[in-house]
Amino acid sequence: MASAKDNLLDWLRDAHAMEQQAETMLKTTASRLENYPTLKARIEAHIDETREQARLVKSCIDRCGAGTSAMKDVAAKVTATAQGLSGLFVSDEVVKATMASYTFEHMEIASYRSLIAAAEAVGDRETARICRQILPQEEAMAAFLAEQLPQVTARFLELTDTPGATAKH
Repeated sequence: MASAKDNLLDWLRDAHAMEQQAETMLKTTASRLENYPTLKARIEAHIDETREQARLVKSCIDRCGAGTSAMKDVAAKVTATAQGLSGLFVSDEVVKATMASYTFEHMEIASYRSLIAAAEAVGDRETARICRQILPQEEAMAAFLAEQLPQVTARFLELTDTPGATAKH
């Protein structure tokens, strides 16, 4: 049976894979945004935050004398790539990608809240501090996406009704 510390370490590996998935998903989305400059700029900024978050989570894993899970990292990247490719087959890709990103941010928020509780439970103050540092970034991105979703939807519909315009991205 796994100890509390083992569970924390496993959840940190999950969080690292989650950040790998987020980076791949965000890069795919940003690369296809042409008509949504505000959304594209914020996603590109969040890619940098996501890379740093992955580095910080890895530092927690390393400090415990363990390594990340290559299998989880690869599976997360493959999942993100498949999600990105699925956007090629829908006409409303930007709306669906924004909704998916909003949902994913909330999964990250839940993950970091759980990690904070687990780190505190096992007395790992540094991991709790790092997760508290990351959490507001995820909350800010989720709030931004919530704010942008109506505007992205309206812009998509506007472009849909404009002859010769590409609304998809």
